[in-house]
Amino acid sequence: MKVDVLLGLQWGDEGKGKIVDVLTPKYDIIARFQGGPNAGHTIEFEGNKFILHTIPSGIFNKNTTNVIGNGVIIDPFILQKELNNLKVKNIDPSANLLVSKKAHLILPTHRLLDAAYEQAMGKGKIGSTLKGIGPTYTDKIARKGLRVGDLTSGKFAEKYESLKSKHLEILRFHEFDYENHKLDGVLFGEYEGKWFEAAETLKKLEHIDSEYFINRALESGKKILAEGAQGSLLDIEFGSYPFVTSSNTITAGVCSGLGISPKKVGKVYGIFKAYCTRVGSGPFPTELENEEGQKLRDVGREFGSTTGRPRRCGWLDLPALNYAIMLNGVDELLMMKADVLSPFDSIKVCTAYKCGDEICEESCYDVATDDVELDTIFDECIYEES
Repeated sequence: MKVDVLLGLQWGDEGKGKIVDVLTPKYDIIARFQGGPNAGHTIEFEGNKFILHTIPSGIFNKNTTNVIGNGVIIDPFILQKELNNLKVKNIDPSANLLVSKKAHLILPTHRLLDAAYEQAMGKGKIGSTLKGIGPTYTDKIARKGLRVGDLTSGKFAEKYESLKSKHLEILRFHEFDYENHKLDGVLFGEYEGKWFEAAETLKKLEHIDSEYFINRALESGKKILAEGAQGSLLDIEFGSYPFVTSSNTITAGVCSGLGISPKKVGKVYGIFKAYCTRVGSGPFPTELENEEGQKLRDVGREFGSTTGRPRRCGWLDLPALNYAIMLNGVDELLMMKADVLSPFDSIKVCTAYKCGDEICEESCYDVATDDVELDTIFDECIYEES
């Protein structure tokens, strides 16, 4: 058996959660392999709307095991809210939810650092969700992070205070007033207390060595689907750097995010919308900053499920889509929200870029941050209209 993969081919918000929910009955295990609560997978059924930030979208099927893999980063406070929202609807996530011991934790001070860094960047800010994603992955790579397994190690409090003190030194350097900064509507001190309460909830979930669990499941014939978060064009390596997320959002990330060999990657489902959207800063070749863009936003209800921010909207970008298909080795394409284009008399699709006197059919643009202006090496998009 092999692990099938489902991921987004644009800048996120392609509708991955909905498709995972549809495919779940075909699989024994749904596993998240990267990202954190900056993801927002929205699922609606039986008059209820659920937004999942960390928990895999297969949680609604009692017969499916859901795994939060080692490549995911977890904020216990946000996870607890997710768990409570499910329980209110008579869904018991603890019955079929497993958490990797190697998944890293988002501390309250990670969120403070996120806010401080964005504030310091001014107009050149990345457009972070302010969930502490970047600082948490930074500590992970710097070998300073705390993991789920640390919660039950007997030394968690000591490790927490040590890392917290390092973060506070950085915040003081940035002259960031962390004591009066609010996280989820409350001051840092109060939020930290709530975070520790939520960490106790996380401790009660079943912790596993997810790499062994996944590989043994494959050996026993279990069908597994890896659920991606964000989108391929936000990949830390191949996205529109530096306006990207902090993890590998492409198929290759499944291997490191779950602990499987590349030989064990199976079918790859690539999801895209019939138009493009993006949240936050960064290049967007086909962006419509006009009435058409607003119409796409209104008809498509393009507002971030995690942040509530209006999404930037534009026509479908085929060079960028082909780029994502190439990177991921996509086997099947799933197009979402084509009905949003119904009110338009005509629609456009970008087929190439004009780069000086040359026509470029590859995703050839680059980004420079000179005086906080975004420069690109293409002059305009070439469209086909129908």
